[in-house]
Amino acid sequence: MANVAFLGLGVMGYPMAGHLQKQGHQVTVYNRTFSKAEAWAAEFGGRCCATPAQAAEGQDIVFACVGNDDDLRQVVLGEEGAVHGMAPGSIFVDHTTASCDVARELAVLLAEKDIDFMDAPVSGGQAGAENGVLTIMAGGSEAVFARVKPVMAAYARCAELLGDVGAGQLTKMVNQICIAGVVQGLAEAMHFAKSAGLDGEKVVEVISKGAAQSWQMENRHKTMLKGEYDFGFAVDWMRKDLGIALNEARRNGSHLPLTAMVDQFYGEVQAMGGNRWDTSSLMARQEKCRSK
Repeated sequence: MANVAFLGLGVMGYPMAGHLQKQGHQVTVYNRTFSKAEAWAAEFGGRCCATPAQAAEGQDIVFACVGNDDDLRQVVLGEEGAVHGMAPGSIFVDHTTASCDVARELAVLLAEKDIDFMDAPVSGGQAGAENGVLTIMAGGSEAVFARVKPVMAAYARCAELLGDVGAGQLTKMVNQICIAGVVQGLAEAMHFAKSAGLDGEKVVEVISKGAAQSWQMENRHKTMLKGEYDFGFAVDWMRKDLGIALNEARRNGSHLPLTAMVDQFYGEVQAMGGNRWDTSSLMARQEKCRSK
């Protein structure tokens, strides 16, 4: 069992930290809105602190799952950041979906204090976090990964080391590129089925048994057909992730025309007021285009 801190109690971090506590680890949490940290402590029995530095003090591992690069820098390096509480030999594990640049930047700065760093973005969404079955894509040294993998097992069914620091974030970009194309394809397919007068449920029942099957089809086709999107992974977050991938593609020379197009489509969903709709709301855009 480990002494750990968890920084950031959003829809992902809250249940992830809960799984750690339930597995017997000694967990201290921090959240920018302190009342949420207090609520977590009341529910799971761990400790909460008012600053990242206080939460990180004396911990073997400090986990974080925050919003973006700037949030991550603040929670690590800010005036009351975790770095001011962490001891030499401890490990900082970042579950945020962020750029590989910030991962490498933090790894260098923390190494100066003899603190190890691992970027470890996750996939599986809110449901995966709540059920403890996330997939973790890690970047860092084999020695650090060996130390943190048994702890992360509290909320992950799969964790793999993909390379040096930054490799986890690059792999998460691959993940989001794949998802963007699949969701747009499913939205077009469900829109086509409705326009053709087919029973969408029966169509999916058949085609999901063949090569067209995907996680998105299994988990999102029903709400797409009903026009329900008030749940899940928000469009704002997806556009953030796709923006990171597109920026990296410009740097490494990748050509991502489909990803760029879907990113623009999500911009249209935002203009419809769907900033916090689930990413499957690409279907709403299809329906709007049909009505014109």
